[in-house]
Amino acid sequence: MDLATSSKIDKATQERINTWLSGNYDEQTKSEIRLMIAENRDDDLVDSFYKQLEFGTGGLRGVMGVGSNKMNKYTIGAATQGLANYLKKNFVEDSIKVAIAFDSRNNSDVFAQITADVFSANGIHVYLFKSLRPTPLLSFTIRHLNCQSGVVVTASHNPKEYNGYKAYWNDGGQMIAPHDTNVINEVMAIKDISHVKFDRNNSLITILDTEIDNVYIEKVKALSVNPDAIQRQKDMKIVYTPIHGTGITLVPELLKRFGFDNVTVVKEQSEPNGNFPTVVYPNPEEGDALSLAIQKAKEINADLVMATDPDADRVGIAVKDNKGEWILLNGNQTASLLLYYLINAWKDAGKINGKQFICKTIVTSYILDAIAEDNGVKCYNVLTGFKFIADLIKELEGKETFIAGGEESYGYLVGDFVRDKDAVSSCAFIAEMSAFYKDKGQSLYDTLLEIYTKHGLYRERLISITKKGKSGAEEIKEMMHNLRSKPASHLGGSSLVSLMDYDNQEATDIATGNKSAIKLPKSDVLQFITEDGSQISARPSGTEPKIKFYFSVKEPLSSKNDYEGVLKKCDAKIDQIIKDLNL
Repeated sequence: MDLATSSKIDKATQERINTWLSGNYDEQTKSEIRLMIAENRDDDLVDSFYKQLEFGTGGLRGVMGVGSNKMNKYTIGAATQGLANYLKKNFVEDSIKVAIAFDSRNNSDVFAQITADVFSANGIHVYLFKSLRPTPLLSFTIRHLNCQSGVVVTASHNPKEYNGYKAYWNDGGQMIAPHDTNVINEVMAIKDISHVKFDRNNSLITILDTEIDNVYIEKVKALSVNPDAIQRQKDMKIVYTPIHGTGITLVPELLKRFGFDNVTVVKEQSEPNGNFPTVVYPNPEEGDALSLAIQKAKEINADLVMATDPDADRVGIAVKDNKGEWILLNGNQTASLLLYYLINAWKDAGKINGKQFICKTIVTSYILDAIAEDNGVKCYNVLTGFKFIADLIKELEGKETFIAGGEESYGYLVGDFVRDKDAVSSCAFIAEMSAFYKDKGQSLYDTLLEIYTKHGLYRERLISITKKGKSGAEEIKEMMHNLRSKPASHLGGSSLVSLMDYDNQEATDIATGNKSAIKLPKSDVLQFITEDGSQISARPSGTEPKIKFYFSVKEPLSSKNDYEGVLKKCDAKIDQIIKDLNL
């Protein structure tokens, strides 16, 4: 294939390819590029070079391979060099320190070493974990060791072909504006790979073993609100799976320290393995990822199933319904249970005085708002991405007290000493919650129905539409344009009353045309609100080639006995909304 005449390869993409072929890149990388050219794999070339990986809601993430749009030594190196340059500009008077962790994915340890090499070559002191550790521990370590920044090498719950690079600021939260875009500008300013310093300075690298683990575990244990219930239910049967990830390093030990004596780890998924051999996707949102755990739970008649993703920042759970059947709870349901439990525990302890708050994202169930309001607790809504919850905790520090937070995508946080979603501590509190209600003769399923009868049956659903490559990105952009410019007048049999456009930062009253300001940062998100209270959100993913649609409907539930019927009514309404949107 002649790059100069290929209609699929634009000038900018061609220039990136030529730069990699002529620049200071290793011969293996250049050989792979030449092979793609020789085999006329122009689609692969475009996908590899049409852009440079950017920080999204979860940092840098992509398929591993050669090219500016792939995860490899050079994109990792450039990202680290850009971050190092930015840190030096922001902390001129400080001796800069960073912490680095990595998960069980293929090449995560290699990418972590490269990250350490570049930071140390730039005169920055590095605290590098000796072996794999959960993402929340990295967030904790940044604050504990007074670091200015940190990086964890992970692609979270993505398929095995992916890897990623989450960058953190000195508050322990993932980087937000202006830091995220400023780092990207620093990376983009690196026009030659020779500007990246790869020569490791061992004198500036400190290896961390288990010392941080113990400090973290003790701080989580101190947050326990019902240790007596755990003591009475210490033999409660728990099945846990790390899905071949980092959760194995801390979750079983934390559950033991909390007082749970009967924890069964799924043997087939206990060993860290970047190929994730027992699952299609290492994602606790997928039922398949919990199938082995549920099988084990049936064998031993367990009370609770928990599964964490590869970097242990998300947790999915399964519980028994009133028929004794195992069911998976979605992220909104788990968040509802966990925050309901914690808020009521604080209330029972007399710790609610109007200065406490919870926090959630705008696409997470609004039943959390109702629970908080009913108990005199504030509920703040932020943009999608746990980094915005972390930013609010920082903003309100010393003014209001954070109880807990959550998002529909299976991420939760209890307490404020970690500034990212934390599946490790969440597992401990989900287990404690289960023990508390069991001690009262009540299951988690019963408790969920109790919440619905108090606040209404909120039903949510998520649809993700994948559009890969450059053409896919353009399709997603066109979909958002059409939704924005030609909104439907009715959805699910109810009139549209409000359109929330977070990119334009304005809300439009459909009946009057009046507009009001949205006091959140710009983000390419649309929310449609109907007369009956249904909410539909559209958002291109910041970490994957997807556009996501979030559906939320609500119906009153007068009795637990009516649950199945009202649930079907909610599902039918969501089905109609999807049909109305032609999805």
